[in-house]
Order: sequence, then structure tokens, then C-alpha cells
Amino acid sequence: MDVRDHRLVPEHRKMSEEEVEELLQKHDIEKENLPRIKSNDSALKQKDFEVGDVFEITRSSPTAGETTYYRRVVE
Repeated sequence: MDVRDHRLVPEHRKMSEEEVEELLQKHDIEKENLPRIKSNDSALKQKDFEVGDVFEITRSSPTAGETTYYRRVVE
């Protein structure tokens, strides 16, 4: 079974460099301050990415609705 197809695995979308810069400026942080996701994470399988890329993760919650998280890919 492909774990990415499971209903509990949220959508992972690679952000463009422009989007990442906007995110970092908005929150006044450095890229290294973002939470990390391992490059071998099952949710990233068959996605085109490099170490250092940033993913936007959209999760559904029955209480909070839709929430967005950001993760920086590490080795």
C-alpha cells in the first residue's frame, strides 16, 4: 500500500523559492528555524525535492478546520 494514498496522510506540496522567501519574511525567521522533515519520510516518496526544500503541509482537523504547517527537508 502506498502510504501517501491513506486518508490520514495530509497533502505535501513543495513550495517555490519565492513562496519560501515570503514565508520567512512574514515570520521574520531563517530557513534553518523551520521544523524539519527527513528526506526518507514516506510522504515524500516519488516527489521531486532536494535537501533544503520546504514543503507546505495542509491538514484537516474536525476542531480547527484546515491548518497549514511548513517543513524543511533534511538528510
